[in-house]
Formats: sequence, C-alpha cells, structure tokens
Amino acid sequence: MCGIVGAVAQRDITPILLEGLKRLEYRGYDSCGVAVHADGDLRRARSTDRVAELQAQVTKESITGFTGIAHTRWATHGGPVTHNAHPHFSGQNKGSARIALVHNGIIENYEELRTELQGVGYIFESQTDTEVVAHLIDHLYAGDLLESVQQTIRRLTGAYAIAVFCRDEPHRVVGARHGSPLVVGRGENENFLASDALALAGTTDQIIYLEDGDVVDLQLSRVWITDIDGRAVDRKVHTVQVHTGAAELGPYRHYMQKEIFEQPRAVGDTLQDIESITPELFGDEAYKVFNDIDNVLILACGTSYYAGLTARYWIESMAKIPVNVEIASEYRYRESVPNPRTLVVTISQSGETADTLAALKHARGLGMDHTLTICNVATSAMVRECKLAYITRAGVEIGVASTKAFTTQLTALFLLTLALAQIKKRLSDQQEAEALKALRHLPVAIGAVLALEPQIMAWADRFATKENALFLGRGMHYPIALEGALKLKEISYIHAEAYPAGELKHGPLALVTEAMPVVTIAPRDELLEKLKSNMQEVHARGGELYVFADSDTKIGSSEGIHVIRMPEHYGKLSPILHTIPLQLLAYHTACARGTDVDKPRNLAKSVTVE
Repeated sequence: MCGIVGAVAQRDITPILLEGLKRLEYRGYDSCGVAVHADGDLRRARSTDRVAELQAQVTKESITGFTGIAHTRWATHGGPVTHNAHPHFSGQNKGSARIALVHNGIIENYEELRTELQGVGYIFESQTDTEVVAHLIDHLYAGDLLESVQQTIRRLTGAYAIAVFCRDEPHRVVGARHGSPLVVGRGENENFLASDALALAGTTDQIIYLEDGDVVDLQLSRVWITDIDGRAVDRKVHTVQVHTGAAELGPYRHYMQKEIFEQPRAVGDTLQDIESITPELFGDEAYKVFNDIDNVLILACGTSYYAGLTARYWIESMAKIPVNVEIASEYRYRESVPNPRTLVVTISQSGETADTLAALKHARGLGMDHTLTICNVATSAMVRECKLAYITRAGVEIGVASTKAFTTQLTALFLLTLALAQIKKRLSDQQEAEALKALRHLPVAIGAVLALEPQIMAWADRFATKENALFLGRGMHYPIALEGALKLKEISYIHAEAYPAGELKHGPLALVTEAMPVVTIAPRDELLEKLKSNMQEVHARGGELYVFADSDTKIGSSEGIHVIRMPEHYGKLSPILHTIPLQLLAYHTACARGTDVDKPRNLAKSVTVE
C-alpha cells in the first residue's frame, strides 16, 4: 500500500527519494509524488502514472534539494487524480507554501478538522484526509516544526505515518506514526525516513523501527525520538541487510511468474534443513507456551486467512487441538469469548497488515497473551508484537497476488502442527520421521507440478473468454479452492467463487451451464468418491469440468471433463501441491486477457489501513 520516503542530507536527495519509491512500487499505488526544499522554497512534482514518469518530470523541471519527502499513494479519500496525490502543501493562503507532508493511513476525524480549518481561512485543493493534517500543522506552527507536529497528532483519530518538512527550517524532517509502519535510516551526516526498510536498501543498513506514538526529528547529524507527549525515548539501531536481488525479472515475463517458479527454493529455505521437530523452532519460550494452551485462534486476512483455514484441518486432525480461524478485520469488532489458554497465531506476509495487528492487540487486551506469528519479515511489527515467531524465507514478493508467500506460510503452519502434535503426545517417532521425509521432498514435488505449465496454458486460453468460474474442493482442499478463486479474480478480473463441493446442491448448482467452467481439486483421499458424485452433478447439467486429479484417482478425460494429472499424491501436504496449478491457471488466464498481472487494478500489496 502507500509508501513513504524522506531524507535530510548534504547532497541532492531526489535520486534517493525516487529510488526508494521504485523499491516500494510492488506494494501497489495509483499516484506518486516528490517534494524538496530548494533555494528557500518548496518544489514538487506529482503524477498519476508510474514512478518512471515522475522521475522524467523531476529531471525535466530540474527539481533538486537537500531535504525532501516522496510518496506512492493508494487512493482511499478522493480518486487517483493529480490534485489528490501526495505530497500536500499548506500555507499558500499566507504566500508561498510553508508545509509539505506525506501520509499513510486514514484520519477518521478529518471532516470535523476540515470544517474547523475552513473556518479560519484554509482552502482545500483535494478530497483527501491528508490535506487536513498539512493545514493543521501549518495552523499550529509557531517556529518549531517538531512542536507543531506533536500538537497536531494529539488531535488526530485514526491511523497514520507522516513525514513533513517546513520551508522555514531547512535540513529538518519530522515523522510520526500510529498504526502505520515508519522506520528511520541512519547515515553519516544524513538521515532518512521510510515506511519500509526496503526503500532504503543501498542507502543505509542502519535502521530504527519506530513504535506506535513515536515522533522523530531528523536533522543532518541528529535523530531525536520522543513519545506523543514529548518525552525522549530510546529505540535500538538494527543492522538490516535487505536483499534486493528479487527485483530482477530474469527470463520471466512477470514477477508473479518468477515468484511461482521460485517456490521450490522458497519452501526449501523455509524448512531451513530442519533435522527434528521441536517447539524451539518457534522461539525459546515455545515449549512452555505450547504446554499451556488447549486451543488455537488464527487471525489473518486474504490469502493468509486461507492458509489459516488449511492449518485448521491439519492441527485438529493431527494434534487434536480445537482451532478457530477468524478474519482479522471482523474479529476485532465482534464480541467473543476469550480463553487465556489460547495460542493466538497471526499470519502475515509483510507483518504490517493493519487489521491483523489490531486484531492481535485486541486478543491480547482480552487476556490472551500466548502469541505466535508466521511472517516473512523478521523485523516487522508483527514479529515484535508476538512472543513467538516463525520466519518464512519466501524473499521479497513483488507481484501483488501472493504465491510463494502463501506456500511458505503453509509450510510453516505444517511445522507448527507437528510441534503441537508432539507436545500433546500425538506424534510418534515414526510419524515425525515420515513427515520430515515428506517435507524434505516437497521442493522436488513442487518442481514436478511446475512442469505442468504447458498443459495449464492450454486451459487458460479457454478461460480467457469466460466471465465467471466456480472452484470446488473438499476437506482441507476447500481452502485451496478459495485461494484459487481469489487468484483468478485478482489478476484476470474474472468473477470466481469457491465452494465445498458438497454444497453444490444448496445453491451454486443453479449457476452451472456450459458457459461456466468448474475447476475441481481431486486428490486421492477419503473424500474422493464423494467428490466424484459432486462432479457428476455438474456434468449432468452440462457444466464444463476442469479437474486437477492425482494420478491414481481413476478420473479420465471425456466430453465436458478435462483432466490434468498431478505427478503424485502427497498426503497431508497435498494442499501445497494443489495450490501451484491454480496459481499457474490464474497467471496464464490473466496473460491471455492482457491484464496488468503484477499490479492489478484497485489492489495493494501491503494493506496498512483498515
């Protein structure tokens, strides 16, 4: 989602700001902009195109400066048009612009503040909630930017990360955060701000992670951090080596395709050459925590939620522990019955997902303090907020539609299942050895599924002309059907829905015609015969079935039934393997339809607002 970069230096910082924005493009955005302090004045450029176009504009207009901020915006308040793009200026009603500001998050009381500021003469040029913050800082400004920012944020309700500088105070940028991530980068007589350490890769590896309520004053040789009341606070400086190699496409057409084919490596790295199953894989306190819990609550959003649904089948069947899986944005707003013996598990690729973080804090507020996160970013807010963590090793994922992050989450959740089963004495030595053998073979098994790409491409050409699709699965493959439908709708814009196959005759069967492709996940498991009956219900009504079937299911191709055979049945880990062809189907269908695969419309990579 929205990205922030800021800098104070003794050199032209526009290349740093623009490079930072490029590194944040993967999050998704619909406008971008940059503002600098130049010759005693404020200058800016904004665009509703890509960062490359903004860079051309900056070069053409010779915009340079030693202090500045930049932003990629994902529209919330007001459409994706230039006058709504950040940075926003304030002070024009008193002459030239005095305040420049960028903002991530949502200000909930902006309408009240807007009315107040209009009453004292401020003219609004945008429909954004952000412009309210810029005008309020300007209104309260009395010669000290830090003081006016501190006064301003005390009046804000909602989530925000802001970076702001002032025409009258060169070489100074002030930032603040509440509910949205913000980091500081330390340099030699220069300092930086960003919403993600990735934006500062190659510029500095000395990173400070700000906490909620922090306000930071950046000057050339000083970083001063206070709480919202102005009291100085200490924050540790971390040396962070951000890997940027994932930004290279190599031989692939899109990042999504590259990331699909990186899954054998990503899953292998996530397994980390594990020799045995121990609770300590999840942290030093895991043995004590796992012994003290009698149920599990999983909190997540989107694709991560489907990973949690899959884990419920694993944990309940193998560890015999009851599991609830909640959509984070719903859980935090409903009354629930807390149990202090609950293991609260959050799942997030970025570790900064606003709804999941808020749901975690809500659960802790109800007295559930046993917390664990499955996350792809070791330095994220989610990891810092939880007692225990398992870090997946997917690497940077550029494509908005998650692929390798999902399969590595599933891998980590299967390890969690094994650890819980062991603690509850449900895992014998033989079962542990068999599970580890299957996990070690998983990267090879994924590679064999990837070899099905040419067959899937042929199906994609047929799907490209459709506007609706159904996905069916049973048992632990139902969440995988949900994920497959999500992938198709995200990047091809085909309306797709997933159902447990047994629910067909409770409504969805009414939609089945020869124009409705029905994608079916058919592993060789205890529900196979039931699934075959469901498939016949579709076939009898003229529906076209597209079946991903394990090799020994005895499901053959015929009129109206198209079958791609999976290389092997993989038992409990079968959901991971069946995910891969659904990713490839969505990808190649989107390519055939000519959509923007890596940056689908209206979507963002890291959702840091409600």
